[in-house]
Amino acid sequence: MQFVNSKLQRELKAPVFSVKDIFDRQINLETYRDKKILIGFFRHAGCPFCNIRVHKLLKVYNELHPKGLEMIFFFESTEKVLLQSSFHQEVSPIPLIADPEKKWYASYGLEESLYKSTMSHIATFAQTAFDAVSKGLPTHMMASGESFSTMPAEFLIAEDLTIKEVYYSERLTDRLDVRKIKEFVEAEQLAY
Repeated sequence: MQFVNSKLQRELKAPVFSVKDIFDRQINLETYRDKKILIGFFRHAGCPFCNIRVHKLLKVYNELHPKGLEMIFFFESTEKVLLQSSFHQEVSPIPLIADPEKKWYASYGLEESLYKSTMSHIATFAQTAFDAVSKGLPTHMMASGESFSTMPAEFLIAEDLTIKEVYYSERLTDRLDVRKIKEFVEAEQLAY
């Protein structure tokens, strides 16, 4: 699937979704009003680049959730593939949303780039896969319907559902700086 939507910009309202996560919980972005949110869009369930990032974000979540940060993660894998992974099951209570049709990927302006993905794999795949395996994180081939070309993205959403930070990855190892996430959580609402 080729994404056709434009990239989102800061200060726009986040596209509102109401979907079930892989744990059969209804996740409606409207119910997250009055909370700060990190929405992460990842590649497939076996992607070492994404699983290292999820591993890192779990540590951030444990630190920042008591301060009011919520997280919601989207994967292009099917619910079945995500549920087969013990690592992804352990991510709960963070909602994991399977979006194999990539409806929400398109709504949030994600891109597919064979060039960027290929260059990332050439430059860093071996080291990234080694790091993932050494941490006990899943690394496996893509399942049917998953894309080699999907580029990740992360969004910081304020209490009024306004996008405060947009980060579209240029490389598969390139993600939103954790310091920005911490600054976002610790900033007073009036600062935004």
